[in-house]
Amino acid sequence: MIESFGFPEFMFLIRSLGWTLALTASSLLLGSVIGAFFAIARVSHNNLLRNAAVLYIQVLQGLPVLLVLFLAYFGLAYMGFDPPALVIATIALGLYAGAYLADIWRGAMESVPYQQWEASSSLAMTRAQQFRFIILPQSVRISLPPTVGFLVQLIKNTSIVSVVGYIDLMRAGEHIETSLHSPFMVYGIVALLYFSLCFPLSHLSKMLERKVHADRQN
Repeated sequence: MIESFGFPEFMFLIRSLGWTLALTASSLLLGSVIGAFFAIARVSHNNLLRNAAVLYIQVLQGLPVLLVLFLAYFGLAYMGFDPPALVIATIALGLYAGAYLADIWRGAMESVPYQQWEASSSLAMTRAQQFRFIILPQSVRISLPPTVGFLVQLIKNTSIVSVVGYIDLMRAGEHIETSLHSPFMVYGIVALLYFSLCFPLSHLSKMLERKVHADRQN
């Protein structure tokens, strides 16, 4: 007997939406730590740090995110670890996010006028003080629109993590579709739920971009 899509199925998708958000948040947190480190390394005077950051960013950006997920899954298993699917997915998406956030934040820091670096140097500020009091406050504001825009990409990329056993929104939709055999309705609702997350963030990114652009014009 084929059941119809009802309230229990809808609530299962809503709960899975929460799992998608949890994975997005944990990946963004790990990616932010990695991205901040490599963004600062990219503008460092130390050649070794700068080259290591370039290598990391180019390698990770040159790989499909699904391949990064497989490398994390099989790499951890090869080393004898068997962590929960959420941990594997967080590591893979965090590494992927770190490479893109590093590039976004490096661009924001380099967009701060060079005269401000020189002015802070003339005040005998250390490199750390330059970052803390002059560069980072401005670059955070500049990088906010592209960071929010990247968050939309991160949410959509969570849809691949079902291959390592994590039940996100997409995987929950597959489970329901298997039992109901109503793919258009099920995946249509899944699409609407993804859209309800991504559209407001895309709109917010554009709004922030216009505000930052207007502030820089004044």
